[in-house]
Amino acid sequence: MPAAAPTPATPLHLVVMGVSGCGKTSVGRQLAQTLGLDFVEGDELHPPRNVALMAAGTPLTDADRAGWLAAIADRLGQAFANRRGLVVSCSALKRSYRDQLRAACPDLRLLHLQGDAVLLRARMAARSGHYMPPALLDSQLATLQPPGADEAAITLDITPPTAQVVAAALTRLQETPA
Repeated sequence: MPAAAPTPATPLHLVVMGVSGCGKTSVGRQLAQTLGLDFVEGDELHPPRNVALMAAGTPLTDADRAGWLAAIADRLGQAFANRRGLVVSCSALKRSYRDQLRAACPDLRLLHLQGDAVLLRARMAARSGHYMPPALLDSQLATLQPPGADEAAITLDITPPTAQVVAAALTRLQETPA
């Protein structure tokens, strides 16, 4: 049976995930706006040290990501406790990271945006004002553990325009059980 659209009684808690350049922020913001939910840009929760490391082309370690993931988990946990829907952009590259987020927000849904490395690299090179250099894409792709079948993630291709990806996400969120 298809899941009902989120309502105030069943708020949506969604992490839009994937490697850098996949459109997490654009898709996440549009989904949140369409659904009337708050949006948290996960990159804004990185401590200055992490931003400096990435800007210098140094991949983050699990230890580097620990505080950042805790901050995201805290935001999700607060939304869950207060029965407020929330959309968060977060790379969530490893299963252990997603498990940590789910521990804070048990009904967490995942939207995994994926695309080929050529497209991702081109998108990263075309954007301005972001600290994440295209040189780090390979390390992110190597770190990425795509969601398993037991994670009930929705996976979408990023090749279509953002508006089409958002429309597909909205359809799948209504069709796919939590």
